[in-house]
Amino acid sequence: MIAEPNSVANLPNHKNAGQHPTEINTCNGTSSLASSPTVCVSKICSGQSPNLTDQILGERKQETAGGEEENGIHEEVVSESTVQNGSCLRNGNVKTFRGKRKIREQCENRRRHPSDGRRPNQPQNGEVVEAVTLFEVVIMGKSAMQSVVDDWIEAYKSDRDVALLDLINFFIQCSGCQGMVTAEMFQSSQNCDVMQKMTETFDEATGLQYKKFMAYPWILTVTWPVDMDDKDYPLVKAGPYWKKFRTNFCDFTSVLVQQCQFSILYDNYLMDTIISLLSGLAESMVRAFRHTSTLAAMKLLTALVNLIVSIDVSKHNLERLYEVEKSRPTGKRTNTRLDQLEKKKKEYEQKHLDIENMMNAIFKGTFLQRYRDIIPEIRAICIEEIACWMTTYPDRFLTDSYLKYIGWMLYDKQPDVRLKCLQGLQGIFGQKALGCKMDLFTCRFKDRLVSMTLDRDHEVAVQAMKLLMLMSHLIIQEIEIEAFSKSNAKWEPNSSQLRALIDFFLESELHSHVTYLVDSLWDWAPSLLKDWEYMTALLLGNADSHEQALTDAHERVLIEIILATVREAAEFHPPVGRGGTRRILSSREKKIQVEDCTRITEHFIVVLPQLLAKYSVDTEKVTNLLHIPQYFDLELCSAELLDKHLDTFLSEIKAVVNKHSYTDVLNACARVYATLCGEDGSGHKKVGLARDELVDELVHTLNQCLDTFWDEGGGFRAEKEGIHHICLTLRRITAFHHAHDLTRWNLYDTLAKLLGFEVEQNALPVQVLWPAFQCAYSALLWQLSSALETTSSKESILALRTHLKQYCHICTCYLSHRSRKLREKAFMILCDLLMIVSHQGLSDGLIECVEYLPSSSLQSKLLFFVEDHVFAEEPKEFRVLTGEEVKKMEEQKLDALQQKRCLLAAYCKLIVHNVVEMTAAAEIYKHYMRTYNDFGDIIKETLSRTRQNDKIQSAKTLILCLQQLFQKHARSQDNSNSINSIDSSFNNIKELARRFALTFGWDQVKSRESVAMIHKDGIEFAFQGIGALEGKSLPPNLNFLLILSEFSNKLLKPDKRLVYSYLLRYTSEPALCKEEFVYSLEWYRTSLLASDEDESSIISSISEWPSDRTPCKKNLSEGSCAKTSHTEMANTPSHAHCPSDLPSLAQNSRKRLKSHDSCHQEYPSGPERLKRKYSIPDGVMVENTVEVLAEEADIDVVGADQET
Repeated sequence: MIAEPNSVANLPNHKNAGQHPTEINTCNGTSSLASSPTVCVSKICSGQSPNLTDQILGERKQETAGGEEENGIHEEVVSESTVQNGSCLRNGNVKTFRGKRKIREQCENRRRHPSDGRRPNQPQNGEVVEAVTLFEVVIMGKSAMQSVVDDWIEAYKSDRDVALLDLINFFIQCSGCQGMVTAEMFQSSQNCDVMQKMTETFDEATGLQYKKFMAYPWILTVTWPVDMDDKDYPLVKAGPYWKKFRTNFCDFTSVLVQQCQFSILYDNYLMDTIISLLSGLAESMVRAFRHTSTLAAMKLLTALVNLIVSIDVSKHNLERLYEVEKSRPTGKRTNTRLDQLEKKKKEYEQKHLDIENMMNAIFKGTFLQRYRDIIPEIRAICIEEIACWMTTYPDRFLTDSYLKYIGWMLYDKQPDVRLKCLQGLQGIFGQKALGCKMDLFTCRFKDRLVSMTLDRDHEVAVQAMKLLMLMSHLIIQEIEIEAFSKSNAKWEPNSSQLRALIDFFLESELHSHVTYLVDSLWDWAPSLLKDWEYMTALLLGNADSHEQALTDAHERVLIEIILATVREAAEFHPPVGRGGTRRILSSREKKIQVEDCTRITEHFIVVLPQLLAKYSVDTEKVTNLLHIPQYFDLELCSAELLDKHLDTFLSEIKAVVNKHSYTDVLNACARVYATLCGEDGSGHKKVGLARDELVDELVHTLNQCLDTFWDEGGGFRAEKEGIHHICLTLRRITAFHHAHDLTRWNLYDTLAKLLGFEVEQNALPVQVLWPAFQCAYSALLWQLSSALETTSSKESILALRTHLKQYCHICTCYLSHRSRKLREKAFMILCDLLMIVSHQGLSDGLIECVEYLPSSSLQSKLLFFVEDHVFAEEPKEFRVLTGEEVKKMEEQKLDALQQKRCLLAAYCKLIVHNVVEMTAAAEIYKHYMRTYNDFGDIIKETLSRTRQNDKIQSAKTLILCLQQLFQKHARSQDNSNSINSIDSSFNNIKELARRFALTFGWDQVKSRESVAMIHKDGIEFAFQGIGALEGKSLPPNLNFLLILSEFSNKLLKPDKRLVYSYLLRYTSEPALCKEEFVYSLEWYRTSLLASDEDESSIISSISEWPSDRTPCKKNLSEGSCAKTSHTEMANTPSHAHCPSDLPSLAQNSRKRLKSHDSCHQEYPSGPERLKRKYSIPDGVMVENTVEVLAEEADIDVVGADQET
């Protein structure tokens, strides 16, 4: 980190100096000369030395290289025995305690009661205060900056000392200082005591801080409170108001130089004072002073750079005019004119020299001190401005002596500073004339620039990559020009770059997505990526003969690049993962998009048939080429060009269809026809006719083959070649039926007959049934779409309903087919079809005829299919495999897992959309723990969606899942109710319940009804069948209370009391038994009660209930129940003796909620209380208390934020 500088004005010794103080009060926003009773004024403007500033600034640092270090600036602090305290004494610097106390009280009063002038733009008593000082004018920003500066220049010409004091006050106030400024005239250089006071110190007696420095011809003493906020001054304040102030502040500095260049800029007084002031403030230990003065000084130097450039241009024009005048014949040449030009030339030279001196003073006095400041904002300002100087005035600043500062700051720890370096270098390398002069810099810092592409800051890495692109572009151009200049071939500027891009992609092996490579270069190499003429020429072999031919891998990558560039140009949107939602294009972007689409259509309608003919055998290349026409816009293409080449293009596509049997190629061909025909059939008529002709041929071929192979007895006989021919034809028809409405060819009846024959005979090969399944499904979807979009007759709707039922029956039969591939295909199609026909968006008249809901038997078959094909464990093979076999097996496992996930997701969609009953989800939830890694996300999403649809039914599904698992566990344990029967399977059920409880999230109020329903159903299930036992044994499901206790921490405290009251209706008396067999009951009771007081309060409330609502009591102390109670319960329905009051407990107990914090209170854990009161047998597995306490921290939220 760069060290905080010690701010000392390192001035040379001067003797015989006298001081005459003049104070500027900056607290109230005004500068006054003898305008305040607390201000004394003594102004003596004698003994001024115009060239003293150059001497001071020249000797100030003496090239501070000897005193500077890499990480900081170390200077000597000069102690000050006597400090000017800001009081207005006419003769000398005598300090008194009374004067110190007076100043301190004034500063404190100003802090406590700021004057009305602090915010001049705020209305007071209904009026707006007029601006008085420069600071007020600039901060209000209501006047044009040029007029403000012109008014100040007029004031300067009238009284330059008053105007200068106002300017000094402006810079002090812009720093956020609310103290006082004392200005003393520097009279002579005979008193060395003045130089001892050029320091910054703190006066403990007054509690004020002082800054004394030279702003020739003034000696300024700035006094401010020590508690001045270093992080809250105008330049760093947030909001549009202060952002505008920063802009006005920078504009003021620039306009000041611009307007003063013709009058007072060269008077050896104004600029000396400003430079001395800014240099002195830049050495302060106060951040506000350094930041403000550095920004002002850098903007001042930038304005001087712009001025010197304009002077050089004027001087160059004057020299040309002088040469022209001098070259005239003697009779036409006038010496007076030459003398005037010579005089003007010397004037420009003198101005150039003066500005050079000013620039040197600012650079050495401010930049060299502050480009390594501890504050990153100050360093960023310096680097940003020096880069601007290099591009504006390269003859002076674009040298290694200045470039080194940017190079050094590339290693800065702050990303903002590194970013400014990179952006500045982009401006330099963006100009070819400047980039050619950067050889030494590139050689020295190229390793650093390359490493910055991996910068931890994303924006820095992006800008580093853009800079390297600019640098490489310049280098490649130079190499290409040099190489082609030695040969007679025509120079193609994109040749070597395109080949280098292909080689980079093939050699990098980072990924296989050309789309993202193209998107990364889209903004920086549009001419290269849009040079489709040269790319296709390379593919067709029409490039220059001297170029090396492309290999097969190069051709494959180049075709992918062509497709990616065409897509990017047509859609004008980055690929998935790059950028957010689609933005609205500007008029300029829309114009570029239309021009690119026109170029794509006109070029590829000519070239694409040639490319298809050349690569017709290669499946991958043909597929990528066939994706290009979907970006055509035939309306932009000329009719003459379209008529000339469209026939050739369509004939090549037809040839590809007849030649290929791969699904990807056939789908791409069908998509081309769909694109050229238009979504609504408004495309070119030739395309529609060509498509119909092709479909006619395919359908005729299919019918002819099927008629040949159907035997007279209704069977099917075919040879191997005939089967293959039928399969190819079905694939082609399926691809076109997926993209086009082929209803008028009536393909469904033919395909249904083929599929029905397989159901009866089970004799057709899978390669024929697979496309037939998909084609029949597409035919049904097109019929359904046509019925929805148009007004159909009742006969057509009834026929559609018949087809739907018939196809669903076929799919149901194929769920048990011998081929696993066909079974899974039938299941997927059946789920999708049920989703479509049961959708609620159908019209009322169509629902009655078309709606098809699955029957109970079909739902059972679907659930059984999921159990068998998704959750069934695969048999393991025990044999030694080679490395290739292991890799192949892993790929097969991944493919199988993906297929299982698709099957499960399709079935879960039926549950979520209420196509099948929600209770079917209980069978899915059972496998949540075992298959968490493979299907956990799908199951959790299903649970979340069902909970959004119906909270209560979702809760009943969860408890049903746990009940079924518990019953299965009980059957495996021979219905034993002993605690020793709690084994690993029981703990797995308990863990599943804990996971279910975590899905309710933190908000207990939102889930209280669902959790209450779980407890109600769980309690009833635990005591189920108690009436039939007649006191002989305990309820068989009593241990289910241990599982149910996992949901207790999701209950609110009032709800726990109600649930416990509901529990007491099934027990004999509130005092619980201590025997081993009621361990589960005690565990559940403990999870509901926070303390014994809660128990007593609940018991007392129960004793006060009316007699008609007295619950049935059972005596569980001795392991048996009272016979009278059992008899009554046996003769009474369960809903009569166990009234369901819990579903409405949210309304009954809402008034008892004290605060939201009560929702998250933890009660004493069950195991701790049991350990204190009971001795637990050895066979019991007691969970760790830490796990119970950590339940709320281990949140596995599903749908926790589903409601607001």
